[in-house]
Amino acid sequence: MQPIFSNFTSMKHSLFFLIFVISFNSISYSQGKIKEAEDSLKDNQNTSNNSQTETTYTNSCNAPKGNFLTDVIGGLFIQLLAYTAYGIAIESPFETTHLANNAYLTKHPYKNSETGNFSYYWNDDTELFTTSITTRCLFETNRLYGYHLNADLRFFKRFGLELDYLQLWEENPNFGNNTLAIYTALAKYNRIRTEHFNAYWGLGASYINGDVNALGFTYGLGAEWFFIKPFSLASNFNQILVNDNTVNKFNGLLNYHRKQYKFIGGYEYLKIGNIGVSNVSLGIGIYL
Repeated sequence: MQPIFSNFTSMKHSLFFLIFVISFNSISYSQGKIKEAEDSLKDNQNTSNNSQTETTYTNSCNAPKGNFLTDVIGGLFIQLLAYTAYGIAIESPFETTHLANNAYLTKHPYKNSETGNFSYYWNDDTELFTTSITTRCLFETNRLYGYHLNADLRFFKRFGLELDYLQLWEENPNFGNNTLAIYTALAKYNRIRTEHFNAYWGLGASYINGDVNALGFTYGLGAEWFFIKPFSLASNFNQILVNDNTVNKFNGLLNYHRKQYKFIGGYEYLKIGNIGVSNVSLGIGIYL
């Protein structure tokens, strides 16, 4: 009887330990993704060491000065780099003679033609200033979901301003509900402006609300391909640099254009600090 009783006691202790581990893990992870994301974004910067700063300053002061030849070569290299960067970011000399160099904004894609956001010729479908407003709902689970409200202003053929509001909600039965809001303003340059494809880059700032309450620098890249009427494929990437961490937003969307409206469906991935969230995205937009 003694070995049986001993085995029963050992099994009882093992079962108790297993229940404890499972309970501990469930408690550890039940605070929710939004709360974990906010914690990872909070300011955790360490104050830099003064001696390191002084050493860097001393080394820079004692650095050997270049001679005339290295100064000339360095200057030419900087000019070449600046020229190349300008050609990539703004315009290259080979593009000045292309029709896209002077493309006009359309009132909305596929208005009376096969063109997308730009047209090579000024006509009744073109405009100097356009605005589109979209709203999209995001769903990861029935407990974690979000909402996008976006205004995209385009003017003077090449320039734009995008204002974006992202709100996330998470329902947590153990720790209550969590919310997180991100406000973004992005100044955009429409780098590629053809009738069936356009692409942009942009710079701006974002404010992260909730428990983070921090302002960060942001940049964005995006493109849209009008491959066949009335459809288009759009993809955008945006990264926010805040508190030595990042918030990444990426989406791939299929748009169906109907008059001045578009119906949107696709995928959006959010990486907020150390936490990733994959979402189904559905919405509607209007061109004003």
